Amino acid sequence: MSGRKNLMVVFGLAAAVSLISSAVTAMLVSRHYSRLSFDLVNVICGEVLERNPEMENVVFAVLKEYTSGNVDGGAANDVLSVLGYRISDFSDPAVTYNGIFTITGFLAGIVLFGITFVFRNKREAERIEALSDYLEQVNTGKAVVLSVSGEDIFSGLEDEIYKTVTFLYQTRDAAIQAKNDFAENLSNIAHQIKTPITAISLSLQTLSETTMLKGYEKEKLDQIQKQLVRLTNLEESLLVLSRLDAGTLKLQKEEVDVFTVLVLAADNLQELFEDSGTSIDIPESGEMEITVDLDWTMEAIMNVMKNCMEHNAGGTVHCSYGQNPLYTEIVIRDEGDGFAKEDIPYLFERFYRGQSTVADGNVREGGIGIGLALSKEIIERQNGTIRAKNLPDGGACFEIRFYKR
Repeated sequence: MSGRKNLMVVFGLAAAVSLISSAVTAMLVSRHYSRLSFDLVNVICGEVLERNPEMENVVFAVLKEYTSGNVDGGAANDVLSVLGYRISDFSDPAVTYNGIFTITGFLAGIVLFGITFVFRNKREAERIEALSDYLEQVNTGKAVVLSVSGEDIFSGLEDEIYKTVTFLYQTRDAAIQAKNDFAENLSNIAHQIKTPITAISLSLQTLSETTMLKGYEKEKLDQIQKQLVRLTNLEESLLVLSRLDAGTLKLQKEEVDVFTVLVLAADNLQELFEDSGTSIDIPESGEMEITVDLDWTMEAIMNVMKNCMEHNAGGTVHCSYGQNPLYTEIVIRDEGDGFAKEDIPYLFERFYRGQSTVADGNVREGGIGIGLALSKEIIERQNGTIRAKNLPDGGACFEIRFYKR
């Protein structure tokens, strides 16, 4: 819209200047023509009076009548044409030259404004292209300091772009530093937890080797052992998260079969499934490959399966998968009560434990709120997505999609 507006302004200015020039030229030509007419009449009248002095009164009367605008049509008799004269016989060559000069000046003005317009548009296009290239460099992270290109209509925009880009760079650097600090803190916490875990494990091992334990004491040791396993899982998960945040966890890319990934994940959880009385169903649906890191993708799927198992004791965890031209989808669902509606938006947040982990005011045994967050991080870093929902017939459902590149 602004380009069309500028075009209209330029052409309007050119037309206005051209019209003014034409009007001035026409006025000057008209004045020159009147002077020529006056000189011609003056010469004719002078010759007539010189040869016939008695015609003075007649000549004066005719001139007075003509100049007062009261000619009664006596000139209707075309005397000059009868005598063989033409209009060009009384035209001064200067009149023709003035006409040529007028046309030439008008055309020259149009050409000059045309050249000015093209040059102006070219300069604007170059400035716009330069700013577009700079913004593209900003998007790719290769931008340098924006150099000042002079004062023009783009100077204000250029200055604002520079300030905005500078602010974005500062914000990005601050965010990267905060992320690195967070990853470092997670790593430190994980290593700090490792020390008491080792000490507790050694003490527990020593107590377990004691033969004089009573029944209730052995039960207490079993509870300690379970909590120790949870702490160990927490420490390992924190270390993985810190590596993900710091960008030091490198995911390998290889073609793997979906059915193979699901079966290997289920095999690693076989003991847990047997202890909880939960079964898992993985029907084979043909060979379908995804490009992922096998070990870490197994880890992500195992966390999802464990979540279904923890809220589906005695039931069955169902796995299915399919493929289309856009993505490969893995669906993992259970036969439990599903998620609390208010928990669904926060399921993949770190350390979030929803209402489903609380029963009768007591916290149920289960995860520590990191498994699903870790699964989300791993899947999304491999061009995938994961979401959770409740099925209409009951039960929780996880949908994992790996998009083709």
